[in-house]
Amino acid sequence: MRTQLKLYTGEGEAAFVEEPKVSMRLGEMAQIIGDASRFKRTWLSDFEDDEVQVSADLYELLSAYWQLRPGA
Repeated sequence: MRTQLKLYTGEGEAAFVEEPKVSMRLGEMAQIIGDASRFKRTWLSDFEDDEVQVSADLYELLSAYWQLRPGA
């Protein structure tokens, strides 16, 4: 019996590849983002819809700070 080969076109099978996760200190990240914001770096807006994961206690603190800031 002769074997039949199938042509793989990639349709019907969407491969999801998760990007690798990296860790960095919040202080370092804050300095970088603060500098980029201060100098109005355009690349910062490219990531403004990206989600980041933070611990529950940091989230609570940031939420409380945002609600209590002057002018809120």
